[in-house]
Amino acid sequence: MQGAAPFDFPYLSELNDAQRAAVTYNDGPALVIAGAGSGKTRVLVYKLLYLIDSGYHPKGLMALTFTNKAAREMRERISQRAGAAARHIRMGTFHSVFLRILRQHASLLGYTPDFSIYNTSDSRSRIKGIIKQLGLDDKVYKPNVVHSRISSAKNRLITAEAYPSYKELLTYDAKSSIPRVAEIYSHYQRELKQANAMDFDDLLLQINILFREYPDVLREWQERIDYLLIDEYQDTNFAQYMVAKQLMQQKGKIFVVGDDAQSIYSFRGANLENILSFEKTFAGARVFKLERNYRSTQTIVAAAGRVIAQNEYQIPKAVFSEEEEGEPIQVHEAMTGDLEALWAGEEIRRFVRSGEPYSSIAVLYRTNAQSRTLEQVFRRLGIPFRIYGGRSFFDHKEIMDVIAYCRLMINEQDEEALLRIINYPKRSIGDTTVLRVREAAQREAVSLSRVLHDPLGYGVAVNKPTAARLQAFAALIDELRDYSRSEQDLYAVVERVIRQTGILADLQSDSSGEGKARLENIKELLGGIDEYVRTSLEADLQPTLGSYLSEVALMTDQDTAGEGDDAVTLMTIHASKGLEFAHVFILGLEEDLFPSMMSNVGRELEEERRLFYVALTRAERSCHLGYARERFRNGRTEYCRPSRFLRELPQELLRMDTPLSASGSTGYSSGRRGYSEELPMDFSAAPVFEARPARPSRKVFVGRREAGEEAPQPVSRIGKLRIGSRVLHKRFGEGEVMELEGAGDDAKATVAFDAGDTKKLLLRFAQLELLD
Repeated sequence: MQGAAPFDFPYLSELNDAQRAAVTYNDGPALVIAGAGSGKTRVLVYKLLYLIDSGYHPKGLMALTFTNKAAREMRERISQRAGAAARHIRMGTFHSVFLRILRQHASLLGYTPDFSIYNTSDSRSRIKGIIKQLGLDDKVYKPNVVHSRISSAKNRLITAEAYPSYKELLTYDAKSSIPRVAEIYSHYQRELKQANAMDFDDLLLQINILFREYPDVLREWQERIDYLLIDEYQDTNFAQYMVAKQLMQQKGKIFVVGDDAQSIYSFRGANLENILSFEKTFAGARVFKLERNYRSTQTIVAAAGRVIAQNEYQIPKAVFSEEEEGEPIQVHEAMTGDLEALWAGEEIRRFVRSGEPYSSIAVLYRTNAQSRTLEQVFRRLGIPFRIYGGRSFFDHKEIMDVIAYCRLMINEQDEEALLRIINYPKRSIGDTTVLRVREAAQREAVSLSRVLHDPLGYGVAVNKPTAARLQAFAALIDELRDYSRSEQDLYAVVERVIRQTGILADLQSDSSGEGKARLENIKELLGGIDEYVRTSLEADLQPTLGSYLSEVALMTDQDTAGEGDDAVTLMTIHASKGLEFAHVFILGLEEDLFPSMMSNVGRELEEERRLFYVALTRAERSCHLGYARERFRNGRTEYCRPSRFLRELPQELLRMDTPLSASGSTGYSSGRRGYSEELPMDFSAAPVFEARPARPSRKVFVGRREAGEEAPQPVSRIGKLRIGSRVLHKRFGEGEVMELEGAGDDAKATVAFDAGDTKKLLLRFAQLELLD
């Protein structure tokens, strides 16, 4: 086939020189390093068009992507140019394209062409049944953990038969107290075969088995595929890499697009080495670099480039932008995580007042647990938002479980709450038993809780051991209810619920990534309760379980904005890859959070840096970085150090709200002071803070005034504070003192804040800063 001259086709003039060189090169393997915002999708689309126009039949072209969305976008854009020819291209996700091949050759693998595909839920249900059949404890052999181990093995092309020969896997299983994973894997694959089913990971494993065991089938597909194109090549795992290698290592007609600087999915099995070693795998490969960024300002591109240059394992590139220089990157230091969220909210309101839509703004964070504070603050400020690629913090199962226990403690007739947690954690109270309890309650016209206290007396058809389990559950709720009525510390009440019900033990027994994330969410919930107690005491309100549940109910009853609404997007950085926004906030830039404490050395640290690079390059016009001096994490308040990534940014491109002094000390800066530029930001001088335990004064309780007790008398001055003083509150901002009353621990100030709220605050908690 003869290649066309560079400008034989009009669309080629729409490409820059680097893009055109990649698109028109048909003489061998090609690796296109597509920097952020460099037009990756356009290059893939135009490459397919160019191949068709150069004489390749669409049926001989295979284009593999990671998402259906990407495949649809590419097909639509090709259809606009090539019409019906686009329908013949074998284009789709790895799994969808491989599935079609497997169905054609299913009989060779012992399946019929209509074999079923198990989703994650199906797989875990089947694994759970096998664990039970083998007489194993599903609290030790958690189905999701075992499924994760099997999935990882399949993506490494380790079959059930081969698994026992991998000593490192067996050792890891033994150390994780699940030494019989190999046995479960074997049973699982046998049952899948008996059910004429494959799971999601089998689609990658089985096609490799097909090509390995049946060389004639491999030759058939090598002949049928004239050109293979792969999107996001840096995200391929070993199984995907092997298919590409088997199909095209000899022919060399392979065109892959990716960016090693955006390889952030190693936890899913992605192997950075696939893109770094492409030239070794495919002899004679040419490398094309798309280095012009069409998305971001020069400032953002330069800052991101300086950061990623710190990595050792990469393909060197010099990404640049010809867009406007743009404003400096804003770096904001907040005293607490809540104040960091408040700062972001106020900045967002400033953008909106200037005419920007909410939908042009995204807030990115390292972990899902960070969304809790943002959700609460944004609701209070009236900022519409949507959680992208995840759920609301209060919609996570573990959070809903804790809340359900608390609801039942407050209202024993709350049937929905009871049904949710009557058998969680496991109490051997099955669905049939629950059905009989409900029937008895309906028959006797009493609450489920009443029946649980005396199931046999209400005629529930269960044996004595089952009746005892029902009564034990009812007694647990009674005990927790009594404790909540006698204990004035709300934090202690909820912490006791988490411990005494067995929720904490259940989550701690799950060592998978999902289990750790759920445990982190529970700790974040306690952090929110701690903050709720503090703000209630500051406002001279009594923090009770009932009032907290009412606040939570108002939050969860509100629907977050939908895809088409004008709303701020909240998301993890992992979820943001491939997206872009005019204005981006990146929060939580602290050591042990970002980079994660689990990934602060070697290759793991380099992936964290790539994650920061991805976050920076989502921004088109402005980027705003935040970190806190202290944050409630892991069940306690911890002092934080600024992330090392902040040190790696070019200082001349930054605008600092509260620059650190040479000693590393800092103060809180209100917006009215503007940005100080006298002192250079010296993150390297920041002291190493040790974590401290949670605040010891949590037991302090402010009760209601008893009848007959004298009301506090108004005064004109308390210490340096006087009526008319301008003050700063960490949460509510600046305001003016309108009234003062009381003395000592009972001293209060009524403050009219500039934001429009007037609040009466206990001075011993309010920590007001005098501004004049």
